[in-house]
Amino acid sequence: MTSTDSVAASPAATEPTAPDGSPPGPLGRLGLWSAAHLRLVAVIWLVLVAGLGALAPSATSTLAGAGWQADGSDSVAVRELAQKHFGGDSSAALQVVVKADRPVTDPAVQKVIGRATALLKANPDISEVVTPQPGSTISRDGRTAVILGGAGADTNEMVKAAEDLKDPLTALSTGTIQVSATGSSMMWSDFNTASHDAMIKSELLSWPVTLGILVLAFGTLVAAGLPLLLTVAGLAASAGTLVLIDHFTPVSIWAMNFAMMFALALGIDYALFLVVRYRAALARHGDARRAVGETMDTAGKAVLLSGITVVASLGVVLIVPSPAFRTMALGIMLAVAFVLAATLTLLPAVLGTLGPRVNSGALPWRRGKTEPADGSPRFGSWGERLWTHPLRYGVPALVVLVALAVPVIGLKVAMPSIDVVPANSSSHTGYTAVQKAFGDGTPGTLQIIAPASAAQATTAALKGDSGIAAVLPAQNAADGSGLVLIQAIPTVDPSDAALSATVDRLRDDLPDKALVGGAAVENLDLQSVLDDNTPIVIGTILALGFLLLLLALQAPLVALLGTVTNLLATGASFGAARLIFQEGHGASLLGFTPQGFMDGWGPVFFFAMIFAIAMDYTVFLLSSAKEQYERTGDPRRAMVGALAHSGQVIFAAAAVMVAVFFTFALSGPLPPKEMGIILGLAVLFDAALVRLVLLPVLLRLTGQAAWWSPRWLRKVLPDIRFSHN
Repeated sequence: MTSTDSVAASPAATEPTAPDGSPPGPLGRLGLWSAAHLRLVAVIWLVLVAGLGALAPSATSTLAGAGWQADGSDSVAVRELAQKHFGGDSSAALQVVVKADRPVTDPAVQKVIGRATALLKANPDISEVVTPQPGSTISRDGRTAVILGGAGADTNEMVKAAEDLKDPLTALSTGTIQVSATGSSMMWSDFNTASHDAMIKSELLSWPVTLGILVLAFGTLVAAGLPLLLTVAGLAASAGTLVLIDHFTPVSIWAMNFAMMFALALGIDYALFLVVRYRAALARHGDARRAVGETMDTAGKAVLLSGITVVASLGVVLIVPSPAFRTMALGIMLAVAFVLAATLTLLPAVLGTLGPRVNSGALPWRRGKTEPADGSPRFGSWGERLWTHPLRYGVPALVVLVALAVPVIGLKVAMPSIDVVPANSSSHTGYTAVQKAFGDGTPGTLQIIAPASAAQATTAALKGDSGIAAVLPAQNAADGSGLVLIQAIPTVDPSDAALSATVDRLRDDLPDKALVGGAAVENLDLQSVLDDNTPIVIGTILALGFLLLLLALQAPLVALLGTVTNLLATGASFGAARLIFQEGHGASLLGFTPQGFMDGWGPVFFFAMIFAIAMDYTVFLLSSAKEQYERTGDPRRAMVGALAHSGQVIFAAAAVMVAVFFTFALSGPLPPKEMGIILGLAVLFDAALVRLVLLPVLLRLTGQAAWWSPRWLRKVLPDIRFSHN
C-alpha cells in the first residue's frame, strides 16, 4: 500500500493486524476496523446525529427551568404542603405587582388589575388567584398592589407558565401604571432566558475564534475542520438525548448549556491529540493504515483514559441532592461520552480514508511541510531547557500559583441575589417595587406551616424574634388537614447574611412540627447542602483522579504529582475569583456589580469541571511521558519527549478553551461571567504554569523515582502500556 492509498481502499485493510507484524491493542483494532468500514461508521453516526439532533432545537422550550433546590429539605416540604393544602400559595406562586401614580382603587388601575387577574386565571398552571387585599397585599400608601397566582403545577411547569405570562402581563403597563410579574418562578424564567441568550451569543462568538486558532495550530484547513466534526456530532447527540430523558425526569436547561460548552472543548482536545499524532505517524511510516493503528494504540488510549476521568469527576456531582446539579452533571457526562465515542470510531475512520489528504488546504507557511515525526521541535527544545534549569522556571511558576491561591482562604459563597437577572427584567422590576412599597424583607417572606394546635405558639415565637418585621394572620387549610400557614416578613433583604441566622434561630425556637420555608429559605437550604457536600465531592474527585492515574501510569509518585498539581490551578483560579467577584477588582471593566460573594453553586460544580479539564491535560502529558519511558527507560527522554509530543496539543487546546470561556465574560448576567472567568483562568494557569512548566519540572526533580512502582502493586494493577512497537 502506498502513502496515497486509503485504508478502506484495500481488502487487506479489513484484517485487524498492524502492518509491522505486531498485534495491535483493542483500541488499535477498533481504529483499524473503523477505518476499513467508513461507510458503515458514517451511516451509524449520521443516523444517530440526525435522529437525536432533530430533537435538539426543542431543548430550550422542553428542558426544565427550575430544580435549584435541596431535595428532602424542610423548605421543599413547605412548598409542597402549601401547594397541596393552601391553594398553591407556595414559593413557586407568581406575584403580579401593579404600581400606579394614584390609589389602586382608581377605576383605571382597577381595570388593569382585572385584566391581569383574567390572564392568571386563564393559565392552566395557575390554581387560585387572590386579588389585592388591604393590610397585606396593598401598600400603606395605597399605590401598589400585588395579585397572587397560586402554583397549580410543579416548579418546572411554573417557570414555563411565568415565561408564557411575562410579556402579556408587562404589556398591560401604561404611562402611569407599571405591571410586572415577580417571585421565584419568574426570577428563574428571567435568569434562564438571560443566561441562555448570553451563552448562545458567546458560543457564536467563540466558533470563529476557535476555527482561527485551529487553523493556526494545524496549518491546514482539512485537519482544522476535524475537531469541529466531533463537536457537532457530540453536541447534537447529547442534546437530543437530554430531551429524551426529560420525558422521564425533569432535566435542567443548564444541562444543555454545559453540554454545548464541553462538547466544543473536549471535541477539540481529543481531535487535536489524535490528529497531531496521526500526522506524525503518517510522516514517519508513510502508511495510512499503520498510522491509524499506532495513533489509536497510543493517543487513543490516552483519550479513552481522559474521557473516563472526566466522566468520573463529573459523576461525583451526582452526590449533591439537587435536581439542577445532577442534570447539569448528566449533560456534561453525555456530551463527553458521545464525543469520546466519535473520537474512537468516526475520527479514525475519516483519518484512515483521508490518508495524506489530511494535510490538504495547507496555509502558505505549511505548504510542502509534514508533521515532525518526533514531535514539535519547539516544545522539545523547551523540555530540554526545563531539564537543564528546573528551578529557574519551576520556582517562579509555583510562587505565582501559590500567591494567587492564597486569597481563596477568605472566599465567601452564597446563593445568587436578584442582581443576577437584568435590572429591566420583569422579576427585578417587581422585586424592587415590592421592596419600596412593603419593606426590604418582603420579597423574602417566610412561610411557616404548622399544626393548627400550634398556631398560637408559632405566631408568638415569630413576633418575638428580632429578625421578623411583621407576621400575617394564620391561614387555616380549607381541606380539613389541620394545618395552618403563617407568613412572616423578615427585617432584611433575602440576600442579607442575617436572614440565615434568623431562619436557624426560628427552627430552634418554633414548635417541633413547625416547618420553615419560602423562596429565600429554599436558597439557604440548598446552600447548606452544598456546603455539607463540598468536602465530600472534592475528596472523592481527588481520590478517583489519583486511582485512575495510578491505574494508567502504574507509578504511585507520578500519579500523586499529577493529582496534587491539579489543585494548584484550581486554587489559583478560585483565589482570583475572590478578588474579582467578591472584592470587585475589575468589575467595572467586566460590566457587573459585585455581590460581595461568589455564587454558592460555584465551588462544587466549578471544581469538578476544572479538575476534569486539568486531568485532560495531565493525561495527555503523562501518558506521553510514560510512552517515552516505556521505550527508553530514560527519565530525561520521557520528560522531553512528553513535551515534544503533547506540548503543542496542550498549548493549542488551552488557547481554544481560554478563548471559548473568556467569551462568556462578555455575557450580560453575572453567573456566565463567573463561569467564563473562573474556568478560563483555570485553563490558562493549568496549561501555562502547571502542565508546561511545573509538572515537567517535578518529573525532572524526581527522576527515576517518579516511575518506580513496588512489585506487589505491579502484580495487582493491569499492565497498561502506551508505547507502540
